[in-house]
Amino acid sequence: MVIMLFVGAALFGVLAWATGVLVRRERRRLGTSAEAHRIESAATRGIRDARRRARALHHTGGSGGISRMDVRD
Repeated sequence: MVIMLFVGAALFGVLAWATGVLVRRERRRLGTSAEAHRIESAATRGIRDARRRARALHHTGGSGGISRMDVRD
C-alpha cells in the first residue's frame, strides 16, 4: 500500500512538472511580437527543408549525394 502511494505521488509529480513546462512555454509564446512570429516560421521552414534534403540525400545514396550530382552536371 505504501509503495502504491509513492508511485502515485511520483506520477502526480511528473504530470504536474510536465504541465508546468507546457504552461510556461505557452505564456512565453503569447507575448511574442510579429517579428518573433516571422523568425519562428522561417526557422520552422528551414528545419522542414533540412529534413527534406536529408531524406533526398538518403535516397540518392548517402551524404555525398549532392557532390556527385554536381560532378555529373
